[in-house]
Amino acid sequence: MDNLQAQLTQLMRDLQLEDAPAGGSVVVYHKGELIAQANAGYAVPDTPWDKDTLSLNFSTGKGVLVTLIHILVSNGLLDYDQRLAHYWPEFAANGKQDITLRQVLTHQAGLFNIQSVTDTAEDMVDWQQMLSRVEAMSSRVPANEQATSAYSALVSGWVLGGLIEKVTNQTLNEVINEYLAKPLGIEGSLYFGVPQQKLADVATLTKNFEDFETFIGVKEQPQSDLSAPKKRSAKPKLRSDNEQTLQIYQNMTAYPCWQSAYKQQDKDSDGAVLNTLDIANLYFDMSSIQMQDFKYALVPAGRSGFNYYTADALMAKIPAANNVASADALAKMYAMLANKGSWQGKQLISEQVFQQLSQINVKGPDAIMPAADPHSMQWRLGYHRVFSRCYSSEELSSAFGHMGYNGSVAWCDFERELAVAFVHNYDVVMSTDIRQFAITETILQWLDQQQ
Repeated sequence: MDNLQAQLTQLMRDLQLEDAPAGGSVVVYHKGELIAQANAGYAVPDTPWDKDTLSLNFSTGKGVLVTLIHILVSNGLLDYDQRLAHYWPEFAANGKQDITLRQVLTHQAGLFNIQSVTDTAEDMVDWQQMLSRVEAMSSRVPANEQATSAYSALVSGWVLGGLIEKVTNQTLNEVINEYLAKPLGIEGSLYFGVPQQKLADVATLTKNFEDFETFIGVKEQPQSDLSAPKKRSAKPKLRSDNEQTLQIYQNMTAYPCWQSAYKQQDKDSDGAVLNTLDIANLYFDMSSIQMQDFKYALVPAGRSGFNYYTADALMAKIPAANNVASADALAKMYAMLANKGSWQGKQLISEQVFQQLSQINVKGPDAIMPAADPHSMQWRLGYHRVFSRCYSSEELSSAFGHMGYNGSVAWCDFERELAVAFVHNYDVVMSTDIRQFAITETILQWLDQQQ
């Protein structure tokens, strides 16, 4: 598989842009074999990235959560069309008695409003409290009447995670180990709630590098510093592109696709040099979103800069948002999915279940996720489409996965027998950063050239 690793290594270096020493790792499997891994930058002080580096991956971890669901369906513990209240009687409260697992997985259950569950983000670290509040919440119709789904960015984690614990009578991490990590050989690389002894191994933002051990609670803060704790903003800042960044973009293999797509949007843009926001807007179209829906799904009323990188947040169970995993663990999980549920002779997901989970269930627009061209997430059972401007949705009909708030992503294509994971510690958000898209387009174009 010739030059893919060299190509990705150069791409990862280029994609550091002005954000060094931050970096990340990308891992690619093809036909069940690791064919490329590329890394750049530092994960924590004095520790370079590699494929086994643990990383906070936000909603990319939803792919792990729903994969566990499909394994449990294959084992007869769950049924897509069964009411959740059948397994979890308390969930039936306030009109939720008829909501099915399929509706939750396709984001059609109306369970997206985090502000109806808590008015302070600090509550999210309390697992039992959040389960009780989800039991008591009501479903909601989005303000966007054109939407056919409403992405449950936070609430779905407690719904699905709580359901998994109910039907197995085990903790979420115990279920991960038994049903996913051990069969795939990735024990110690996949968590919802990282063990305290692993905190220092989890990649963090470079603004946390100074006094890193104090920040994550491994070392106590000196007594003299207690009166004036350091402020660390939790909100990424958008900056303007410099000439070097613009030149890097123009040298990428996907740039002609981006230029062509941009010209279709703006007929007078011939020859325009595309910047970060120009390219990101080819994948996300905020004009299709009603801000009321967006805020209800993503922002607890008293969020006040909740920081997912602190020790308390990393060790908590917030399954929709705080998955910790390595690039290799995520890629290996999707390599199993690319092989239709089978891994090294073990059938983790039955053929019948795989056929269901991989089919598009929702073809219309989502009220929360501003997907562009087409204006649909094309929800399968818990996974969304792979975003590309070099390939159409029809050409990628066998590809699915999940991205995260910070622009991490993991996905597979079962016809191409391809699996990809990209994780990082850049201080960015998915709607204003192009890294995941550049990596996806590069890998797809490379594989196409091998045929």
